Amino acid sequence: MSEAVSHAAVVDAFDHKDFVANLSSRPGVYRMMDVGERVLYVGKARNLKKRVGSYFRASGLTTKTMAMVAKIARIEISITHSETEALLLEQSLIKDLKPPYNIQLRDDKSYPYILLTDHAEYPRLMFYRGSKARKGRYFGPYPSAHATRDTLQLMQKVFKVRQCQESYFKNRTRPCLQYQIERCTAPCVGLISPEDYARDVRYSSLFLQGKNTELTTELGRNMEAASEALEFERAAKIRDQVAMLRRIQEDQVVANQGEDADVLAVAMQNAGVCVHVITVRAGRILGSKNYFPRHRLASTADELLSDFISQSYLSDQGGGALPAELIVSHALDDVEALAEAMTFVAGRKVRLVNRVRGHRAKWLTLAATNANEALGAHLASKQNSKKRIALLRDALGLESLPERIECFDISHTGGEGTVGSCVVFDAEGAVKNDYRRFNIEGITAGDDYAAMEQVLTRRFERLTKGEGKLPDILLIDGGKGQLTQAANVLARFELDSLLLLGIAKGISRRAGQETLFLKEGERFKEVAIATESPALHLLQQVRDEAHRFAITAHRQRRGNTRKRSQLEDLPGLGPKRRRELLKHFGGQQGLKRASQSELAKVNGISSKLAEAIYEHFHVD
Repeated sequence: MSEAVSHAAVVDAFDHKDFVANLSSRPGVYRMMDVGERVLYVGKARNLKKRVGSYFRASGLTTKTMAMVAKIARIEISITHSETEALLLEQSLIKDLKPPYNIQLRDDKSYPYILLTDHAEYPRLMFYRGSKARKGRYFGPYPSAHATRDTLQLMQKVFKVRQCQESYFKNRTRPCLQYQIERCTAPCVGLISPEDYARDVRYSSLFLQGKNTELTTELGRNMEAASEALEFERAAKIRDQVAMLRRIQEDQVVANQGEDADVLAVAMQNAGVCVHVITVRAGRILGSKNYFPRHRLASTADELLSDFISQSYLSDQGGGALPAELIVSHALDDVEALAEAMTFVAGRKVRLVNRVRGHRAKWLTLAATNANEALGAHLASKQNSKKRIALLRDALGLESLPERIECFDISHTGGEGTVGSCVVFDAEGAVKNDYRRFNIEGITAGDDYAAMEQVLTRRFERLTKGEGKLPDILLIDGGKGQLTQAANVLARFELDSLLLLGIAKGISRRAGQETLFLKEGERFKEVAIATESPALHLLQQVRDEAHRFAITAHRQRRGNTRKRSQLEDLPGLGPKRRRELLKHFGGQQGLKRASQSELAKVNGISSKLAEAIYEHFHVD
């Protein structure tokens, strides 16, 4: 990739005519800035002069485009050698700058993979999501966690490669239930040799790579060889594997020669848009997913699809997700540049087509049908959400519609692993990108009031630093005690005017019988909303989501704490010495029972360190 040549135009009142007149006609990237130097939009162009000039034409612009153009105070230009280079630079800048007018995907989760760990003798197959920093071999990505786990279940049934955690595997003294139900070969207790296990791992790898024909052929040869050697039991097991593989292929495979493909269809209706993606791997439809992009400037389906593909597939994460072929519902103007850019990112040939026949045309029809259905349901849901917010405004006597609701909750188990959660809802529903979790430290265990005070203090301290937005309604899961803490925090930050609402469970603790408290001046007024009211249902939904998010975060924190070894808290005791201790005494229980003199006998443990270890386990 070439180094981009950059220049800028800075004027008091942006003179677009003068700027466009002196603009190059070469390919490149443009960045539109407002008076505060915030990047509004990043775009790429085959011809910069024509593309940038199109934003300032007298007619034909959408409302959103006109709103953005009115904010432009400066435009920066980066010239590149080709449209493909411009496309790659554009996506790099969008990822770093996150401009508000570029297409935004609400679901930013990473793709799930199946990971084959690098265990020397008995590798493990496992569900994995995140960066590929962990050593091992990755298969995927898969469109959803459900599809990934379905594939892992198939692996258990057909090849019986272990999927248990390392700590569980190392401490087994007898086979577990998975062995009893014939889902594992019990390598933990040596019931299968490393050689035979490696063979099963290889078969699993072939299957996950989509090399089903090669796998079935090899299994057939092995079955015949076992039969000729009079190893009928082994031959029968291989026969069952072949039969199961063929059944899987009959159920899920169509004539795609085992290639990978993503099928994308876009539906546009009024102000709504949906992109439906069907994921095909090794000829099998693994699943599908709906995306509802926000803040789009694209006025046509092909423009929207181009933006979606470039942002979804040219990022660091998307590059790993690139299949051999993308089948799209509309012809794209920049199809060659997109295909070339995806080929560059993937390091292999990637095709981008929209005119297909046979089974691929059926996939495309299916994707288009799903996109239209999902968009209809999404728009209906948005209308319902706006209706509920309007009813909530009326129930609380507000002058305007609340645009942002933030709800806070606290979760812990007997004071252990206390976590606070913040969830955000707007007129379209949950805004998951704005969810936050807070690990609570430095309070008395089980003190929910202190926990709530700490969470809100940290939340509004960030607001004073310019991080985040001010909510229209601050919803607290709790009664007057929790609300009092929240009111004190708001007063400290001079936010007394912020609407503060509490939702407390009634005596029966049943849905629909909650008590609502609204802060008015120095007191809290009880608010009555009819049980069947959609306004109450909205508050219940937001409260339940905050509760779910808090419990999930708490369980994760508690689990991480319990996995942590007490030895990690001892200064001077690194990973190598910890391994030596655990290996010498056979685990932490044996270590706790050891005397100081026994500890000093371990390689690398001095008398002083042995004393510190002994006191750590025995002195209160």
